[in-house]
Order: sequence, then C-alpha cells, then structure tokens
Amino acid sequence: MNTPAAAIPDFSRNDGLLPAIAQDADTGQVLMLAYMNAAAFAETVRTGRAVYWSRSRGRLWRKGEESGHVQQVRQILVDCDADTILLRVTQQGAACHEGFRSCFFRELGPDGPRLIAERLADPADIYRQAARHDAAAGS
Repeated sequence: MNTPAAAIPDFSRNDGLLPAIAQDADTGQVLMLAYMNAAAFAETVRTGRAVYWSRSRGRLWRKGEESGHVQQVRQILVDCDADTILLRVTQQGAACHEGFRSCFFRELGPDGPRLIAERLADPADIYRQAARHDAAAGS
C-alpha cells in the first residue's frame, strides 16, 4: 500500500484515533499504549512532548500534566499501513498511572497473572501532589 506522505499517519482510519506505542528510546522497553488523534499528533510533533487523546476524558492528554511524568519524544515512527504510531521517548518517572515504569508490569502464565516489576511510586502520592500543586497555582 502506498500512502501519500501528507497522509502519514492516516487519521482517516479508525474514526481518527490511532494506537500510539511509547517505547523507551534507550532500552527498547514498551512503556504504554495510548491513542492519538490528529491534534494530539500535531502537538506532539510541535512540542517534542507526548500528547495523547484520552478516551475516558474526551480531551487531549498531555502526558505528565498531572503526575509530572512527562515523555520527551526522541523519534516518531509510523507503521507500514500508516495507522499505528511508535514514539521512542525519554520517560521521566513512571509511565503507568499505577506507578510502574511500564504499563506492562504483569505477566500471564499458567498459574495466572504475576507482577514482574516494582512500583516506582504510589499513585495516591503522585496525584495528591499534583492536586496540591494545582490548588497552590490557583490561589
């Protein structure tokens, strides 16, 4: 399939939401999977910081806006069908909202799931600090 360069990535597919994989640029570890629309992609390219579309909030989600755990984008790759985005990033802090470096911290085996990573931070602490910071900024 030949996709014109102007249509890469091709946001005409999948109702305008494309999967975006964040990968540690140094280690190759997969950190998370999120979704991007054209606006999130454009802001990511413009700022060099990962921006996604939050399906639950129905708005742009600037990674780290609440937690401080931002992703600096070092490289953007698009797959052969132009419908999946790979961001090679430098991750500050935990990528996962549950406080793990990667969202992929559970391994499934014959005996069920087991943790294969250590939690870097307690999510309650991360988001409590963010709420205090927001409150202080608003006063």
